[in-house]
Amino acid sequence: MTMIDIGIVGGSGYTGCELIRLLLQHPEARIRIVTSRRLSGTQVTDVHRHLSGLIDLHFENPSPSEISDECDLVFTAVPHGAAMDIVPALLKSATRVVDLSADYRLPSQVFEATYRRAHTDPRNGDAVFGLPELHPEVAKARLVANPGCYPTGAILSAAPLANAAMIKYAIFDSKSGISGAGVDPSSTSHYPNLAENVQAYNITTHRHLPEIVQELGLLDSSLNHNSVYFTPHVVPAIRGILTTAHLILREDCESGEILDTYRDFYRDKPFVRVREAENGIPSLADVRGSNFCDIGLVCGGNRVVVISAIDNLVKGASGQAIQNMNLMLGLTETCGLLIPPLSP
Repeated sequence: MTMIDIGIVGGSGYTGCELIRLLLQHPEARIRIVTSRRLSGTQVTDVHRHLSGLIDLHFENPSPSEISDECDLVFTAVPHGAAMDIVPALLKSATRVVDLSADYRLPSQVFEATYRRAHTDPRNGDAVFGLPELHPEVAKARLVANPGCYPTGAILSAAPLANAAMIKYAIFDSKSGISGAGVDPSSTSHYPNLAENVQAYNITTHRHLPEIVQELGLLDSSLNHNSVYFTPHVVPAIRGILTTAHLILREDCESGEILDTYRDFYRDKPFVRVREAENGIPSLADVRGSNFCDIGLVCGGNRVVVISAIDNLVKGASGQAIQNMNLMLGLTETCGLLIPPLSP
């Protein structure tokens, strides 16, 4: 059997580490290169000790052309603003790319206004936003922009009603585990500041809001920055994002109708699990370590409260990136990803 050769550009952080963990279980993929300029020459398992005995590679620092010569598909798990310096060279060959940064998620002018830096790759407009549940065109893409973790949970929680043009206002309140802040510690992730605490931040200005508005606006053009609101919080958990979406509808609806709308919309989407309130509202523990997005909802008059739960490092990052890879390479969408959540 011919294996798919994979490169991971930026393998020292949480998303790079999670890509390695998941790809080691993928029956069709073989990791050929894991890069890190700072750790070049260091054994991967000296950094990611939980993978000891499972991978025998060193971090490298090859050129983009050397990476593309070796790899069928490359994941770029680098800081925002860095991918656009690497991706053009990777795409000069037949290599395909899934970028886990924000560099290709938004039109150039929106990216520049949001991230306050110039966008230097004119190819930006050719990228497909990699939320497979909404973008089947991922399957034909050479460059996929993996969504942000907060937008994944928020968009999936509202997409069925946005698609039906039923939403007047959408208010997203999201709680994220601290791994979303990245591997480098900060004042927010410092244990004494976070333990037994919940912190709101970037209350009206978080840079993931434009992604949420962009994708919901594609489903219903009336949804924009005047009708979509988002506030993130960080909680003392390691993994997961729990999003509470308060969806104010244009008119009253029956709970059965709303539930049917969600079930119909996600009927053939293997990683979205819709449940009735009677079966329990989704929690982080229901999805930890998996690529699932669990959705539960409660209706009352013209208000629908939707709870979505994802693992921010899997469905919110590396698992979704592999889901995109599967589609791009003509594999079964679930290949290597039907991993049961960890419970307890």
